[in-house]
Amino acid sequence: MDIKIKIIDRDGVLHEIDAPTDMNMNLMEVVRSYELAPEGTIGICGGMAMCASCQCYVKSDHELPEKSDDEEAMLAEAFNVRENSRLGCQLHITEAMDGLEVELAPEEL
Repeated sequence: MDIKIKIIDRDGVLHEIDAPTDMNMNLMEVVRSYELAPEGTIGICGGMAMCASCQCYVKSDHELPEKSDDEEAMLAEAFNVRENSRLGCQLHITEAMDGLEVELAPEEL
């Protein structure tokens, strides 16, 4: 089953996309598959919570899984972190995320 997710890219453009819940994808992989961020600027570590290139800001009121220690530690060192920051690679697509709205954090140079 697909769910709808709204993603605001780094240029401020809103994309409403379908994300599959049956492929064990995470938000970072969805962003890459729709090419919503230039190649090489997102998911640089391959989804291991070892970089913050997939940081996003959660704009909707969805109840998401707790941050892992690895995610907390990475966000503690990242730039442009906000109260609602999450690493996209740590958010696995589930039916509970239907209607989720996120904004990609600025690219870290």
